[in-house]
Amino acid sequence: MSAQTALLIGASGQTGQHLLKELLNSPKFSQVFEYGRRVTDLETISHGKEKLQQKVIDFEKLNESGLKDGQWDVVFITLGTTRKNAGSAEAFEKIDREYVINSAREARTDGKDQRLVYLSSAGADASSSFLYTKSKGLTELGLASLGYKDTIVFRPAVLAGVNRPESRPFETFGRYVTSVLSHVTSSVEIKVGTLAKSMVKAGSLGSASLPAIAHATQEGKEARRV
Repeated sequence: MSAQTALLIGASGQTGQHLLKELLNSPKFSQVFEYGRRVTDLETISHGKEKLQQKVIDFEKLNESGLKDGQWDVVFITLGTTRKNAGSAEAFEKIDREYVINSAREARTDGKDQRLVYLSSAGADASSSFLYTKSKGLTELGLASLGYKDTIVFRPAVLAGVNRPESRPFETFGRYVTSVLSHVTSSVEIKVGTLAKSMVKAGSLGSASLPAIAHATQEGKEARRV
């Protein structure tokens, strides 16, 4: 398989930071494009700078972003926020769902086989009564309807190895127990570095070639399958 091009939206977050480094280190990707409200300081990147291109974009003006012209092979989206950081439920949904779906739509190229890899959350459910998990579930449904050749969704539970000032829903309490439970089952916690490596691997291979150890499942029907 020839080397692929990758677009990453949301590299400033914890998972996005690790994902960017993994993409730059991966021989599977010849070019990596980082688009976002802010981009990574090049001084913090020690490997792969030569294949990285960055662009600051306004998610309210995606028609001016250049996303439509990229013809990316794989689109990775790790963009997200919390209600606290967003300031309101409405602002949260705009960033966490609208920006994600709209940017994925803008990055879609008609007539080209593209893969979409999205970072969601454990418990994502469009019918959930909780704002966070409902937003993730609705986002998944929206992404599934965009017409990508292959859509892969990651739903990690508690993230280990993160270093951020605020805590995401469920993580604060979860960290008290997952270090113990992780000795019993691997489904309650994942190291953020491992998650990033897994996303790069899935993006490169595609859903049809995922190894059995990934325990991947399918949801949706026909054109909206993820």
